Amino acid sequence: MKKHVFLVLMLFFVFTACNRDDLQNTAADIEITQKDPLSAKQINEKINETTRTKGRFSWKESSDHFVWSAIFQGNKIASIGFGSSFDRSQTPDSKSIEADILKTIEKYEGKSDRIVLASDPYLNQMDVAIEKQETVIALRKMKNIRYVEPADYRYFENERKLNGTAKSSSSSSGCGFESTALSASDYTTVTPNAKAPWSFAKHNIINAWSYSTGAGITIGVIDSGVSSEQSLLGSSFNNGLSSGRTISKNGVYVDSIWPWSSGYDGSADKCGHGTSMASAMAAPRNNMGQPVGVAYNANLVTYRAASNVVLDGYHEQNGVKIAFTELGNNSNVKIISMSMGHIFSVGKIEDGVKYAYSKGKLIFCAGGTSTSFTNFVGVIFPAWMSETQAVTGVKENTSNQKCDVCHSGAEIDFTYQMERASGNSIPVLSYYNGQTDYVGGSSVATASTAGIAALVWSKNPSWTRNQVLNRMRQSATYYPTPNSNYGYGNINVLQAVQ
Repeated sequence: MKKHVFLVLMLFFVFTACNRDDLQNTAADIEITQKDPLSAKQINEKINETTRTKGRFSWKESSDHFVWSAIFQGNKIASIGFGSSFDRSQTPDSKSIEADILKTIEKYEGKSDRIVLASDPYLNQMDVAIEKQETVIALRKMKNIRYVEPADYRYFENERKLNGTAKSSSSSSGCGFESTALSASDYTTVTPNAKAPWSFAKHNIINAWSYSTGAGITIGVIDSGVSSEQSLLGSSFNNGLSSGRTISKNGVYVDSIWPWSSGYDGSADKCGHGTSMASAMAAPRNNMGQPVGVAYNANLVTYRAASNVVLDGYHEQNGVKIAFTELGNNSNVKIISMSMGHIFSVGKIEDGVKYAYSKGKLIFCAGGTSTSFTNFVGVIFPAWMSETQAVTGVKENTSNQKCDVCHSGAEIDFTYQMERASGNSIPVLSYYNGQTDYVGGSSVATASTAGIAALVWSKNPSWTRNQVLNRMRQSATYYPTPNSNYGYGNINVLQAVQ
C-alpha cells in the first residue's frame, strides 16, 4: 500500500513539473550570457553576411540574443506568430494560446498594460511591446509559438545611415512623379486611339485581345495606391473600348514612424509606383492617345498598403498583411499582384500570403530589382514563397537575359520582356492626366504578367487557379522543363488564350 501511494505521488510531481515547463518558463530557466543589445551596424552586418554566404537570412535561425537586439533596436516591438496554423479559424484554442503568451510577457516584462499593439482577426498573429531579453527567450521556448520577430527593425533605413547614401532594394524607393514623352518606336496605336506598349507585340498580346480582354476578372493590386490625379484609373476607367468594369480603391497604410499610431491615410498614391502598376495591367483601351494595359477590361481592387516598394517599417509590413487578408476574403478577386518586397522573410506577411492562397487566389510577386547594394540578393521575399508566382524582367527578344537591375534565381516562374536595346522600358500612364511615362524592373514585369493571367482566366471563367497557371506554363518558352534561373520564361499570350 505504501509503495502504491509513493508511485502515485511520484507520478503527480512528474506530471505537474512537465506541465509547468510547457506552459511557462521559470526565471531559473533563463540564462543571459549577453546582456547588451547589438548595435544596428552589427545586426545589419550579420544579415548581409548570412545572405551572402547562405543565400537567405532568417530570424527563425537566429539566436535569442540577435532577435532581441533587433527588437530592441526597432522601437521594442515584436511580431508573434502562434498556433499550429496561420489561420485563426482553423485553430479552436487560439484565444487560450494568446492568453498564455500575454501571461508570459506580463511575467517577464513586469507589467500588464500597453503590451498589445494589434491582434489579427484572421491570422494567428499579434504585435506586442517587449523590452527584456528574458521575455524573448521565454516566448521562443513556448511550444505554440511559430515565430518571434522584430516588427519595426528598419534594415534599409539603417543601411542608409551606416553607408551615408540612399540605398534600397530597388533603384530608389520605386517612387517618381515624372512624365516622359514616349518615343514613337516604343508603341503602336490601336483603336480607338490608345498606345500599345512595344512589349505587347513581343508577347502576342494585341492578337490575344481577339479572344480575351480580361472582362469579368478582378485583380487585387497591393502597392502604394493609385493616383487621384489620373482619371483613366478613376472616373474614366471605362473609356474607349473598356466598359462595364469597376475600380475600387482602398487604403490600409498608416503614415507614421511611430508603431502605436493609427488611422489610415487614404487610398491615393503618394509615390507613383502603384499608379504605374495599375496602368500596366489594366489601363483602359482609351481614345485619348494614352497607354493601354494588358487586361483592359479587367476590374481592379487597389490597396495603398505602403509608402513605397521597400517594406521596411512596421506600418508598411502591417499594411501589406492586412491587404493580403482582405483580398483573400474578397470573393470577387481571382488574382493578386504585388511589386514590392524585402530581402528577408517577414512572418506576418508570410501568414497573409498563405491566407490569401488558401482562399484560391493566384498570386504574382516581383522577383526583385536592385542597385549595386543588393545585387548579391537572389529572388526576394515574398516572391520566393511556393504560394506565389515570381516574375522578373528580361531584355527584348530574350528569355534568359535579365534586365540590368532585375533579379533572377531558381524561384522565378515567369519572365516578361521589359527592357529595350535602347534602354527604354514599358510605356504607362503618368501620375497626372494627359501625361505618359516609362516604368521598368521586375515590378512592371509582375504587373504585366498578372494582366496576362486575367486574360487567360477571362477566356476560361470556370477554370481553377491551377488550370490557369498550367495554361500559362504551357504557352511559355521553356515548357515543360523550366530554366534554372528564369522559370518557364516568356508567355505567348495568343497561344495561352486560344
